[in-house]
Amino acid sequence: MKDDTGMDNATVALYSEVLARIPKEVELVEESAKGVLIGKESFRVLSRYLESIRSVLQELTGKKVSDPAAMQVTLISLEQEIVKLKNIIDKFSSKSKFYLILKCQDFLKEIEDVTHELGYCLNSVPVANSDLAVEIQEMMSKLSSDMRKAQFKPATVEEAIINEIKVGIHDQQSNSKYANYLLLQIARAVGVSTNPSSLKLELDSLKKEKEDARSRENQEEYRYLEQIIAILSCADAATSASEKGLNYQKKRGLGGWGGHPLPPLQSFYCPITHEIMEEPVDIASGQTYERYAIEKWFSAGNSNCPITKVELENLQIKLNLALKKSIQEWKERNIAISIAATKPKLQSTSESEICSALRMLLDLSEEKGIHRYWIALEGLIPCLVQLLSSSQRTVRKETLEVLRSLSIDNKENKEHIAAAGAIKLVVKSLARDLGEGRQAVALLRELSKDPEICEKIGKVQGCILLLVTMLNAENPHAVTDAKELLNDLANNDQNVVQMGEANYFGPLTQRLNEGPDMAKILMANALSRMGLTDQSKAALAAQGAIPPLVSMISIGKLEAKTAALGALKNLSTLPDNRDTMIEAGVIPPLLQLLFSVTSGMTSLKENAAATLANLAMASTTAEDKIDHHYNILESDKTMVHLLSLLNIEGAVIRGHLLRALLGMSSIPNAREVRTKMRKVGAIQLLLPFCEDTVEDVRIHALKLLKCLSSEGAGKDIADHLGPSYIRALVKLLGDSSGDEEKLAAVGIISNLPTTSAQMTDILLQADALAAIVNLLIPSRGLKSSPRAVRNALSESATGALLRFTSPENPNVTAHRQKAADLDAIPRLVTILQTGTPLAKCRAAIALGHFSLSSDSLASIDNVPQSCLLWCRPATPAGCCIHGGPCTVKSTFCLVMAQAVLPLVQALEEQEDGADDAALTALRTLLLNDATLENGVKVIAQAQGIRPIVRLLTVGSVDVKEKAVWMLEKIFRIEEYKVEFGSAAQMPLIDLTQNGSIVTRPLAAKILAHLNILHSQSTYF
Repeated sequence: MKDDTGMDNATVALYSEVLARIPKEVELVEESAKGVLIGKESFRVLSRYLESIRSVLQELTGKKVSDPAAMQVTLISLEQEIVKLKNIIDKFSSKSKFYLILKCQDFLKEIEDVTHELGYCLNSVPVANSDLAVEIQEMMSKLSSDMRKAQFKPATVEEAIINEIKVGIHDQQSNSKYANYLLLQIARAVGVSTNPSSLKLELDSLKKEKEDARSRENQEEYRYLEQIIAILSCADAATSASEKGLNYQKKRGLGGWGGHPLPPLQSFYCPITHEIMEEPVDIASGQTYERYAIEKWFSAGNSNCPITKVELENLQIKLNLALKKSIQEWKERNIAISIAATKPKLQSTSESEICSALRMLLDLSEEKGIHRYWIALEGLIPCLVQLLSSSQRTVRKETLEVLRSLSIDNKENKEHIAAAGAIKLVVKSLARDLGEGRQAVALLRELSKDPEICEKIGKVQGCILLLVTMLNAENPHAVTDAKELLNDLANNDQNVVQMGEANYFGPLTQRLNEGPDMAKILMANALSRMGLTDQSKAALAAQGAIPPLVSMISIGKLEAKTAALGALKNLSTLPDNRDTMIEAGVIPPLLQLLFSVTSGMTSLKENAAATLANLAMASTTAEDKIDHHYNILESDKTMVHLLSLLNIEGAVIRGHLLRALLGMSSIPNAREVRTKMRKVGAIQLLLPFCEDTVEDVRIHALKLLKCLSSEGAGKDIADHLGPSYIRALVKLLGDSSGDEEKLAAVGIISNLPTTSAQMTDILLQADALAAIVNLLIPSRGLKSSPRAVRNALSESATGALLRFTSPENPNVTAHRQKAADLDAIPRLVTILQTGTPLAKCRAAIALGHFSLSSDSLASIDNVPQSCLLWCRPATPAGCCIHGGPCTVKSTFCLVMAQAVLPLVQALEEQEDGADDAALTALRTLLLNDATLENGVKVIAQAQGIRPIVRLLTVGSVDVKEKAVWMLEKIFRIEEYKVEFGSAAQMPLIDLTQNGSIVTRPLAAKILAHLNILHSQSTYF
């Protein structure tokens, strides 16, 4: 009977039944493959193939096919191959783990063959003329092709082990060191523990596999496994400690033990080499020789027996296992005897005897792993540990080397060494000479492979610090061992903290980035407490500590926020970390914490404010503003909020906030920030804090006010400064113990508008002038401020003085007189000689102001008895310039103040306009034509004319104008025209061509004096 598609119903039923079974069988194969221990990458590929087959079969379900019978046959073949695949996997999965890796090539080859057959089956599925989608048909075609070409190979490690086994079989290896190495490699590859009991269990299972192969009469497999087991049986790694002890006691007790080695039997010697044989082999004559010796004999073309000379039937050689075993037993007996005889030598007082015994033990330990057990069983480890306290460096160094060798791949010996108290003694050796330290760190590195001992190493005081120090050693091996040991110790969080305290931050930053939450909190807390150097702070930032800390304060719980914020506060004290912290997005969470209204957040707010302040103050030396990537801090809302907190929070937070606001506004290009602060009422808010009892609050409030009153904004602060605030500021100038506070106060005063007569009167009533004069040359007491602060204080004080000496002052004469009476002029002269360029500039301006009054104040009466010794006065009884009774306090005379020479010297300084101000002051000596000649002579005697000529070339436009004006006066006098005219000629000619509109005619006039230009020249 047929259905409506024309297909036989029975056939369709069978086809559908098979199609329904196969996906379940595929799923079973996939499940079985998950537990396979070898060729994992190959099985991952196989799993992908099987998953694709299931997908294809699901697509076939319910689809019309043109030939159901052919489909049924193909699906049955596919099913058979899938069943075969599962049987292969199940068969090998039931085998021992060692067998799996030894036979993995055969295993994978069987899997590969079945995969190819599955590919062929898929290729035979009749999908033509079916209603299967084109995409599915294409997928089936590609899957079929891939599976037919699939190659399954062992993993790199597995292949290396198989190759190593082949070499061992070929070379008939029976060396225990080689056997141990191979056994441990196999165990690690299949995830077997390397403890003796586990290894022995796997070896026993492998022996059962060998017997199974014999029962199956698979001679090839039987022989292969027999050879491998013969090699692995030489390993002592699978022997328990008790078994090793019994074996050793047997060897030690055999023979006539009297402390002397047993002599070898004559049969142990090779007739050719006359040495004890390592690989005894028999030849056709029945004689025994050393393998390499007889092979050399044959390779030389000989075909007879070297001893009997009998012609040999064949040149085959065969290992004499019995003799080899006898020789091995004899060697082991003598080694046991030698080890037992070592103890008295180690306890000797002779350095040479001790070192000889140590070298023998080292050779034995390096020769075979089993010897390490024997040395321990003889009780020599405590003796060796005692030698670490020896006063002889060579003994200590060689003992460390022996102990390291004894601990290699030997958990029991590691425990014995630690139990004997070696760890503290080894750590002491780290601090000794390079050679001993190298051996010490190598031993500790080996011991640290035991987790329990590693923990003990980390607890030894000073160990981690010494290891970190060793990272800078010259010996690369010592550096490598120290680094690996620190890596082992980094498994313990407390050790990681100690590493950080020793300036080794790699593990700490790794914990911050990748560790669990509690570890991150521990690391952050540690960073917050550490006394970090600037170099350490920079290293932490470079190693990526900042982003995870910012993340913790952004989204962490309270404990995490507290810890991370403390750490960020510490790191933010380095200005170079500013950009890294800002890039990490620290500003928004800091503000969020500051603006939080949650109770119990005081400590968090304090640290947030301190961190923000540190970042802001770091910005004062940077070109960019603190939030150059964001506009958060510059917004009116943020500014108002920060300022409002000043009246809400306590003194500590207030101090940090003021520092932050100061940093934000102190950057030269932060004019907009300063404008906004003034706009939102910062000045009115800050003024009361100028009298705060908390010094930190008061100082930063003053500094911020000074900053906000700059750029000609002094009027803004003047509008709010009444007499009481002025008196408070002036009081600080005299009473404050800190120069920074005085600097801020005098800076505010110097920023006040000089045109306000009312403000000047208020300042005078508050006795500000006396306070300012006293600050012109800051005193250097026991708690002297840095030179930069003292210099800035002098600069600000001279600036503040100018309001009292300026010609714009209505009562200037009275104010100048008061300043002179306070000895302002001598102080200004001192500043000219010792101050900064800016202070010199302001001092010169002030002296020029004073000098403007000298002519009117000079009088013929009361002629002084003397003037300057170097000054030849026109009138013997009067001033050499004014011809009258000049004094510093009465006429403010520059000559009597000995200011002329310092002013001339200041002409050489172009920085901050010092040359311009000095020239302006000297210019006052030439204003009065009646005393012009005297003024010129004073300048000439101070060697001032040549510097003025020089300024024609190097000075600014204003300086050149003033210099030309002065030279026009000076060259009216023949003597100086002759002496300096030629030097001025070329600069003057250049100024007639390239000078300013003021300079050109004056330069031409001088050239006319010098007879270079005609008086009727067009330059006039």
